[in-house]
Amino acid sequence: MASIEARRPRVTLTYAQSLDGSIAARPGTSFALSGSESVRFTHQLRAGHDAILVGIETILADDPQLNVRLVAGPSPRPVILDSYLRCPLHARCLDGSRRPIIATIGSASIGRERELEAIGVRVLRLPARETYVDLPALLAQLDAEGIRTLMVEGGARVITSFLKAQLVDRLIVTITPTLIGGVRAVTQLLSDSGEFPRLRHASVQQLGADWIVSGELDGNKA
Repeated sequence: MASIEARRPRVTLTYAQSLDGSIAARPGTSFALSGSESVRFTHQLRAGHDAILVGIETILADDPQLNVRLVAGPSPRPVILDSYLRCPLHARCLDGSRRPIIATIGSASIGRERELEAIGVRVLRLPARETYVDLPALLAQLDAEGIRTLMVEGGARVITSFLKAQLVDRLIVTITPTLIGGVRAVTQLLSDSGEFPRLRHASVQQLGADWIVSGELDGNKA
């Protein structure tokens, strides 16, 4: 649980990648990587978090349900980063009973906001940083909503943005023994200081043909 001073949820970043670090074959396309055992593990992780966050590109490419289906447990509250409110009204994760949240910026369409609110979506207008939702501001707002644990699933821009902002507490990566040469999970993670995120207390386990690497991240911002 996040401390009172932190004013943000504890963030778990998790994603599946190929052996060469790809999360998709081509931009904007869906690509199943994980085996059945590691997919079940992912659903166990979801059940242990208050909310689950993805970017709009993941919604448009995969139309994920973002719920818990393969294990017993509660489904986390969906959170979507969507600066221009492009999320389709029929997206499968927009189940009003789960109180989905869409985080957007001030210039997004008021009319589209009303359409989303009419189907039970909570739209949060937040400060922008380079036309994208400011992540620290979002996390502070999620904390105010009572969300104490947040699972971040992607895609690539979201993964990289959370790492660059040093807002990840725990990292869990599923590695499948396949070479793709496609879209990288982490891009342009540059550091002027020469310091990069590093796992501590790391562990590795095998589930089916996949490997699960997990640990705490040094250098995150409380």
